[in-house]
Amino acid sequence: MPLPSSMRLRSKIILLAVLPLVASLALLAVAVRQQERHLVEREHALVQRAYMDARRAELQNYVALAVSTVQPLYERKGSDAADRAQALKLLASLDYGPDGYFFVYDLDGTVLMHSRQPELVGRNLWEQRDAQGRPTIQQLIAQARQGGGFVDYAWRKPSSGQAAPKLGYVIALERWHWMVGTGLYLDGIQATMAQLDREASANIATTMLWIAGIAVFGVGLISATGLLLNFSEQRVAETKLRLLARQVVQSQEDERAHLARELHDGVSQTLVSTKLLVEAAAESASHSAAEATAGTLAKALGRLNASLGEVRRISHRLRPALLDNLGLPAALQHLGHEFDQAGGAQVGVRIEGPEALLRELPEVVKTVLFRVAQESLTNMAKHSRAAQVDLALCIDEEKGELRMSVTDNGCGFDTLAVHQNPSLGIGLRNMRERLDAIGGRLLISSAPGHGTQIQAFVPLAVLQKLAAA
Repeated sequence: MPLPSSMRLRSKIILLAVLPLVASLALLAVAVRQQERHLVEREHALVQRAYMDARRAELQNYVALAVSTVQPLYERKGSDAADRAQALKLLASLDYGPDGYFFVYDLDGTVLMHSRQPELVGRNLWEQRDAQGRPTIQQLIAQARQGGGFVDYAWRKPSSGQAAPKLGYVIALERWHWMVGTGLYLDGIQATMAQLDREASANIATTMLWIAGIAVFGVGLISATGLLLNFSEQRVAETKLRLLARQVVQSQEDERAHLARELHDGVSQTLVSTKLLVEAAAESASHSAAEATAGTLAKALGRLNASLGEVRRISHRLRPALLDNLGLPAALQHLGHEFDQAGGAQVGVRIEGPEALLRELPEVVKTVLFRVAQESLTNMAKHSRAAQVDLALCIDEEKGELRMSVTDNGCGFDTLAVHQNPSLGIGLRNMRERLDAIGGRLLISSAPGHGTQIQAFVPLAVLQKLAAA
């Protein structure tokens, strides 16, 4: 079934609202992600630079402290061997933290003092190279000969026993042919950078979640607005359809009333006049002893009476005058009496509730309930083979509704089969549509062999609304 043009247009409008929102948020998410990445990179660089500057200053201070400790021995004129031995002891006693220590090499690469790796003392490490093939000791000695400086290299960390990146600072004591230095391991800055990466990733993920949440909220808000519009328009359309249905029913009833008046005032009066003329002719014929003519006129009169009765019945069924003059209760009682007199089933009518309220029901409600009762009794007379039918009209103030029921003890029928077969139950659908048009509802209870009950409900609030309209 194709969508109405208004619905298609509304869907396009909602789509045009959703797409720019989603696209904007997607671009915003990309931009935020890029900006956060740039910020993280700049933060990395700043942190690393600040960290390295602080470590360099720290190493320079450590080496300056060590040199100042041995400076008196280095400058005095005494036994160089004894002064050097004492200086090595002083430097070996200086350490800081679990991995901070001093080392002393001669300028040829021989280890003179190493407080954390005493097994190296006396060994020449000139040719030692790291995992990248760089000559570690040669680089340190070359930097010391140039007046001192910093060297990046890898060395075993005492606390872990594993090789780790290290920043060393060395100076040369030329008179003693020494290189004195210390260093700080840099795996701490790597852990700090890794922590910054984790925090940045968490921040980015949180930002993306916020953006996704905003997108979902925006799309949900637009969708809810669209659904609200659909619901509102559907309510308006249902109201219009009910009003149109009531107008159609009213038009039908007006036409029925008009046709009933025409039959009563036109055709019926003509038949009555003809009947009087035929009666007069029959009486004259009987006086003149023209038996053949009298017999013919008697037959004509009988047929005329039958036609007049049929016209009156048609007129009454089209629009009973009782419904307009005395209200729904009187019309239902007369309807029940008609079906009772027709034979086939005893029809009982019960009216319960305030008489004035039941008599002064809104016109459309009286018409709908009368037609539902009429259709129900007609169907029962045709199909139910019932012996007893009960027609009841009452007001249930506790439930706040007007209820009419038609119940028989007939053969019943399969309601599901009738509902699924469009060629069956046309009268039942008409009754349901009539009630839907005024805001009522129809309930049908039946089963093969268990009789049938048809109930029509109209809320009292609907009666008040229709009466005020």
